[in-house]
Amino acid sequence: MDRSIHLCLLIASFLLLQWLIVYSSANSDFNVDLSSLVAFKSRISLDPYSILTKNWSSGSNICSWIGVTCDSRYHRVTQLNISSMGLVGTIPPEIGNLSFLVSLDLSENSFGGPIPSSIFNMSSLEVLKLRNNSLSSSLPIDMCKHNLHKLKRLHISYNKLFGEIPSSLEQCSQLEYVSLVSNNFSGIVPTPIGNLTLLQELYLGSNNLSGNIPKEIGVLTNLAGLDLSINNFTGHVPREIANLTLLQLLDLSTNKFSGNIPEEIGHLTKLQGLGMGLNKFSGPIPATIYGMTSLEYFDFASNELSGSLSRDIGNMTSLRRIGLEDNNLIGEIPKEIGGLTNFERLSMCCNNISGSVPRELGNLTNMVGIYLGNNALSGPIPKELGRLINLWELQLKENFLINGSIPKEIGNMTSLSYLKLYNNELTGTIPKEIGNLKHLTELWLHNNNLNGPIPSAIGNMSELDYLVLPHNKLIGEIPSSICDLRLLTLLHLADNHLEGQIPKCLGNFNSSLLALNLGGNQITALQSTFAKGCSLQALILYGNKLEGITHSLLNCQRLESIDFGDNEIRGAFPFWMETFPQLRVLILRSNKLNGTMLEASKTEHPFPKLQVLDISRNAFVGSLPDRYFKNFEGMIDAKDNLTRVEKDRLQTYLGLDITLKGLDQELQRLLDTLTTIDFSSNEFSGNIPVSIGNLNSLRYLNLSRNTLTGEIPVSLGNISILESLDLSWNRLSGKIPSDLTGLTFLSKLNLSMNNLVGPIPQSKQFSTFQNDSYIGNSGLCGVPLAKQCETTDGKPVFPLEDDDDESGFIDGFGWRSVVLGYGCGFVVGIGVGYMIIRSARPKWLVEFFFGVGYSNSKMKRRNRAKATRRRR
Repeated sequence: MDRSIHLCLLIASFLLLQWLIVYSSANSDFNVDLSSLVAFKSRISLDPYSILTKNWSSGSNICSWIGVTCDSRYHRVTQLNISSMGLVGTIPPEIGNLSFLVSLDLSENSFGGPIPSSIFNMSSLEVLKLRNNSLSSSLPIDMCKHNLHKLKRLHISYNKLFGEIPSSLEQCSQLEYVSLVSNNFSGIVPTPIGNLTLLQELYLGSNNLSGNIPKEIGVLTNLAGLDLSINNFTGHVPREIANLTLLQLLDLSTNKFSGNIPEEIGHLTKLQGLGMGLNKFSGPIPATIYGMTSLEYFDFASNELSGSLSRDIGNMTSLRRIGLEDNNLIGEIPKEIGGLTNFERLSMCCNNISGSVPRELGNLTNMVGIYLGNNALSGPIPKELGRLINLWELQLKENFLINGSIPKEIGNMTSLSYLKLYNNELTGTIPKEIGNLKHLTELWLHNNNLNGPIPSAIGNMSELDYLVLPHNKLIGEIPSSICDLRLLTLLHLADNHLEGQIPKCLGNFNSSLLALNLGGNQITALQSTFAKGCSLQALILYGNKLEGITHSLLNCQRLESIDFGDNEIRGAFPFWMETFPQLRVLILRSNKLNGTMLEASKTEHPFPKLQVLDISRNAFVGSLPDRYFKNFEGMIDAKDNLTRVEKDRLQTYLGLDITLKGLDQELQRLLDTLTTIDFSSNEFSGNIPVSIGNLNSLRYLNLSRNTLTGEIPVSLGNISILESLDLSWNRLSGKIPSDLTGLTFLSKLNLSMNNLVGPIPQSKQFSTFQNDSYIGNSGLCGVPLAKQCETTDGKPVFPLEDDDDESGFIDGFGWRSVVLGYGCGFVVGIGVGYMIIRSARPKWLVEFFFGVGYSNSKMKRRNRAKATRRRR
């Protein structure tokens, strides 16, 4: 009995000891997890929602902390998920001490710095999600060599990671999902990646990867998603890709792939999305594509594909979208597309597609976008398109659509937001039914042959932002209902036959209207009173019958461009415009303005940003405005500080070319330089102010057809980027300053019809100008004029061939030596030639010039002559 009691006590003691050891060990490991999480919390520099600050408290069990999950047996941390909390900080190396961790998710925060190497030593880790942070480091070369053998999901996209993809990734053999999207990884895709046979999704898009796609990728037969887009891959798409029969998504877009699209792509019968746009693929679309009945979209845009779209496209019953823009496709749009009941978006712009727009497209009631611009389509717009009540964008721009007007049925497309039919040959009127498009935000109908009035129903389109109708044949007055378009940003009605007055209400568009372009019409009055807070940035009214400019424009202090050219405006120069702080372009040419430009002004810095001033073809008198030339800050040390968006906006607002005298510059070219002064065809007199040389950023200067006197100022040589200089038809005297030879960008020079004297400066740049740059100056001499210059002793001066040789010698010989050499050579040559002909020797030379046999016949004639003399 005693022995049994002792045995029981011994066993109990052993179990108690074992429990104490386990408890002590577990408690020790628990403390390790606690210290790891405390270290993690200490690295958080910003906790905007105070989640960790309030919840991760030392007074509570870590297993109750937000984002922390523990196992039930050992109470060790197995999951840490603190994603999408807006946290800012770094990841401490202590995170690697969470040895039981199975899943780590720190996604959608702002963690920076490197990924700690200790993470790659976590042997239990199956899920690692660090996406959408600012982590910056490379991946260890041996990241999968020692641990991470249980890793199934690796999601570290949208960071700043760099370096190469480690080839040891193959040793993470349990991987099912890998996403490295939107980082800075470079180098090639390692070929051992083919050993990840369990891989189902591989996303490597938006990096700097290069080289070819390894053919070993064809071994990954479990792949359902493959994204290699937006990299620098080259070469051909490997045919082994056809082995990936479970593939549902394949995106190879935005790379440098070339060659034909492999026909084997058609073997991927489960494929739903195929992206191959923005590459260098050539040849036709493979016929096998049309058998892919599961395909919902394919994008082959911006390649070099040729051929036509097959009628077999009607077999692709799941198709919703196709992208074929910017290729070399020909042929017609297959009407069979009209049978694809799920179809939503057709994009084939910028090809050579011909024929008419299929009326069968009207059957596609789910259609949301039609993009067929920049092709060779002809015929009318089919009225059947009016059935597409879900369509939100219709683009048929830049084709040859003729034989009819805009069908009234277009008013049935009540979901339409964008309608672009410009650069066609449409005729007829704008249908009043267009007013039914109450969700329309942009209407572009310019460059057609539309006629009739602007329908008043256009005022019903309450969400309209852009109304662009220039270059048509529209007549009548601008309807007052246009003032109901309270969100209107751009009103562009230029180059029509509109008449009457500008509606007064247009001046009350305080916050919305940014550009008003009514140029090239027959408008007689600008009666609008522009209210305070006016947001106009461009006011274009050229080519009308306006007689005045309203001073209420002073309320539009954001104006950047004003064009009142080619009107009938009278009176003095509008000095009150000097205060516009943003004005870049002021065009007042071809009016009836008069008076001087010398009015005293209290404006210390007039026109602070002006870069284009055109007052040509008026009746201004007196001296040139020296005050302006001293203070045009926009033309002194100017920089091209216009953004791409600002340039595009100005180009849209102006919608015309600005014509410089003798130069027709595209608007985009002008926007890149935007520094022009044109005072031509007035009655300015006196000297050209020396101060004009201050405008060192000026590119185009035209002072022609005035009565300017005095000499050409030497200071013009300071305008080093000047490209065009026209001082013709004045009364300028003196010599052409040699300083002008330093204007190396000068491509147009006109100094004709003045009283200039002396030699024309010689330089490489001046050698490009012809006679018409100097005619009408009887005192000028030298190249390119026929008149030679004379020295003080009355002898002619021969012009030099190159300004680098100022010694009067050519290749080491003076001109006298050259003339003497040519003279002596001529005399000697005549003598030698006579002797050759006389003697018929040497024989080869004589026969070269006079033919074979000449020397023999000559000798025979000489022998006969000798024999005759003997007989005598």
